Amino acid sequence: MENFPIINLEKLNGAERAATMEKINDACENWGFFELVNHGIPHEVMDSVEKLTKGHYKMCMEQRFKELVAKKGLEGVEVEVTDMDWESTFFLRHLPSSNISEIPNLEDVHREVMRDFTKRLEKLAEELLDLLCENLGLEKSYLKNTFYGSKGPNFGTKVSNYPPCPKPDLIKGLRAHTDAGGIILLFQDDKVSGLQLLKDGRWIDVPPMRHSIVVNLGDQLEVITNGKYKSVMHRVIAQKDGTRMSLASFYNPGNDALIYPAPALVDKEAEEHNKQVYPKFVFDDYMKLYANLKFQPKEPRFEAMKAMESDPIEIA
Repeated sequence: MENFPIINLEKLNGAERAATMEKINDACENWGFFELVNHGIPHEVMDSVEKLTKGHYKMCMEQRFKELVAKKGLEGVEVEVTDMDWESTFFLRHLPSSNISEIPNLEDVHREVMRDFTKRLEKLAEELLDLLCENLGLEKSYLKNTFYGSKGPNFGTKVSNYPPCPKPDLIKGLRAHTDAGGIILLFQDDKVSGLQLLKDGRWIDVPPMRHSIVVNLGDQLEVITNGKYKSVMHRVIAQKDGTRMSLASFYNPGNDALIYPAPALVDKEAEEHNKQVYPKFVFDDYMKLYANLKFQPKEPRFEAMKAMESDPIEIA
């Protein structure tokens, strides 16, 4: 846990810029995750989001979750549950259009605070994509432009609460998976832990830190970087005590965005022998496949997309 990459974004503005960029690159290559501090989002904004999110769960969702658990008879399970997660969630869409005004039971102040918070997250996600481009030797806006499609990127927030679980050894808060999309920014509870990533065959805790933003890379960045950066399996362990709050904001390609390895990152030898490791596809096609295979390894998904390719990749 002490080695988990923690990036102080303020250090990009001074003498430690080069070392900070190298830390980001190392985190992308070897972890698929890192944690940001001094990221520019005011602490008071995050405190408001946390207070309102936890209040909304207590008032509008906690009882519903208890009723669901009772209905499914999950309090007394004796064998591992592999087909559901111990979480209470709803989804806010921000781009290309917002559904925040349509979500029931949200106070007006909650809607306004979330609009402000996610606008800041959107800006941070785009800044991070440009930093990744710099590290990869790509043109500054290459990733943003690739994600754009014809209507702009998809951006949304999964609001989750993980209530206390009587049998955390038998039910996961969220089963192991990689994220399908682009770059994910997570505002997680700093008191109740549970998020883990798989590194070198071991599950490692992602440390909860007050006012931090955890970043992880999705499958699309693995494809675009031709495997230089990789998406990583992660999961949420349910806890016996405490409800864990999690707001995961997904900055993803637009539905019709064409995803394929950046020509500048395709190895010259592979280019000569037409041996790109990763496929070329439309993002929406990948998401349709992912919908049924989320909790399975990503490699067969890439192979399935490769098999669907109708035209060879143009890398000239």
